[in-house]
Amino acid sequence: MNKKLLTIQDISCFGQCSLTVALPVISACGIETVILPSAVLSTHTCGFKNYTFRDLTSDISAIEKSWLENDLKFDAFYTGYVCENQIPPILSIMQNCAAPDAVRIVDPVMADAGKLYPGFSDDFPQKMAKLCNGADYLLPNLTEAAFLLGEECRLENYDQNYIENTIRNLHSLGAKNVILTGVSFEPDQIGCAVSDGNSIQYDFNPRLKRCSHGTGDVFASVFAGALMRGKSPLQAAAIAADVVCLSINATPDDHWYGVCFEQVIPQLVELLK
Repeated sequence: MNKKLLTIQDISCFGQCSLTVALPVISACGIETVILPSAVLSTHTCGFKNYTFRDLTSDISAIEKSWLENDLKFDAFYTGYVCENQIPPILSIMQNCAAPDAVRIVDPVMADAGKLYPGFSDDFPQKMAKLCNGADYLLPNLTEAAFLLGEECRLENYDQNYIENTIRNLHSLGAKNVILTGVSFEPDQIGCAVSDGNSIQYDFNPRLKRCSHGTGDVFASVFAGALMRGKSPLQAAAIAADVVCLSINATPDDHWYGVCFEQVIPQLVELLK
């Protein structure tokens, strides 16, 4: 059966993130990819000046009505950057437009490096937590995990016990599987912790010196595509991390606003075999 995945996140017209990453990456995984834009921006919000932003919340209910009238159903939902008031209509779509055994993948895109992204109010993490409740797969970074839990954000000087307590607390929000990214116990390694609620497994890659925009979107999109191709959560996370590293290495030093993931799509296809 041809599986259909609906991804709900913004379109940043320039900047190699969100839907401009998710659509080509998941399609390259062989999964029919349906999009629902949460907003349209001229560029992403990091490093660009005078960017435009149009909130598309008012369109979502009408789109859902159209899909219901056409009996459209989806085998998976994957959410990324969404706006302040969009959690209730997104939950409605996940309930009403779900095929049997549909999977919910939530990347709670809202923060990094200890701070919320521009434009989000202080209570947005509590709203996002409602979307995390019932997620089959939750993919926060360390900063997002701390905001979701209302805890102090620790990006260094933590141990395995801290990471595993954080994961247990994320499960308590209602997430069935947790993939916590940005985990590091050694200076030269970085990776993720993958938990099904019973056991926690780790995947690490060499830490690259460069920090790049859009890598979280590449990771989550590859993860979603690989999962839909039948890979286990740990396998999907490992493939996603490998593609992120390949993308960073394929990106010239003066290409500051994203990573050249397009250059490594052939390697992604090979990794999925």
